[in-house]
Amino acid sequence: MIGRLTGTLSEKNPPQVLVDCQGVGYEVDVPMSTFFNLPGLGDKVSLLTHFVVREDAQILFGFGTAGEREAFRQLIKISGVGPRTALSVLSGMSVTDIAQAVTAQDASRFVKVPGIGKKTAERLLLELKGKIGADLGALGAAGIGSDAQGDILQALVALGYSDKEAQAALKSLPKDASVSDGIKQALKALAR
Repeated sequence: MIGRLTGTLSEKNPPQVLVDCQGVGYEVDVPMSTFFNLPGLGDKVSLLTHFVVREDAQILFGFGTAGEREAFRQLIKISGVGPRTALSVLSGMSVTDIAQAVTAQDASRFVKVPGIGKKTAERLLLELKGKIGADLGALGAAGIGSDAQGDILQALVALGYSDKEAQAALKSLPKDASVSDGIKQALKALAR
């Protein structure tokens, strides 16, 4: 149906934006990850879209990256997860976070998202296994190279660093670093 919109960003009212495409304004619901990366009002914007037609509404969802749109499409295929819930998941977690949670089978990350309970989180992990975690590279996310790097990442997150900070520190480490050496080096890098 409608795969992409390119036009002028006219309004920003989270989670909805209005994109003016040569005189026609499209109301598009976007996840917060996309919303925060939008240009200023009056600037040109291009969004990948997913069009949902229901009995009572026709809703256009927009995404800044192909990975976000693909994750959204995988999420809405799951029984009991509608477009609003999928948008909420993408607003609370990046595609990388979702893929890592699925790969690690970590339901606690999903439970932190408003509207996602323990049973829904477990269903998400079950249904997404092999679909998102396995396609980590295809979704534009940086995968974890080894078990040691995964352990280092988990240790940094447990110490209170955000996933983004931990990932950034992990990139500066040699790929063959042991867990203890990797944690020490990552902490030094984060202290700068």
